[in-house]
Amino acid sequence: MRVTMHVDGAELAAEIDRPGESLLSTLRDRLGLTGAKNACEQGECGSCTVLLDGAPVCACLVATAQCEGREVKTVVGAVPRPVRDAFVQCGAVQCGFCTPGLLVSVADLLERDPDPGDADIREALAGNLCRCTGYEKIIDAVHTAAAALAGERP
Repeated sequence: MRVTMHVDGAELAAEIDRPGESLLSTLRDRLGLTGAKNACEQGECGSCTVLLDGAPVCACLVATAQCEGREVKTVVGAVPRPVRDAFVQCGAVQCGFCTPGLLVSVADLLERDPDPGDADIREALAGNLCRCTGYEKIIDAVHTAAAALAGERP
């Protein structure tokens, strides 16, 4: 089965063997796009978070066959530079395994709410597990990114 989708602005096609193949497997194994990480394969950790038609989803839970003609944004296409820079500046990146999913979730949050409070940040990141940082540096990074993005807006 051939599935064509728009990934990070490019139209890409993949041949899949079975209708239930996950979007995560297709992105990583067939298209060579390794930004989304494979950790739990159960939708519990958030490391594989991507945007599907603008909404955050765990790519391990989405069947590639459902993505025909749809828009997929990975950490490469979904995350503005100020968000990435804020994570580095605030020390919110440690082992890095959860980072792509967190970055996508933060980019989505800041698109919807340019100045979120701590409670809103915690809620938006509830589906992303990080075993290294304790989340405080991640929350700091979200505030730093929000301020940087606000400085870019007219």
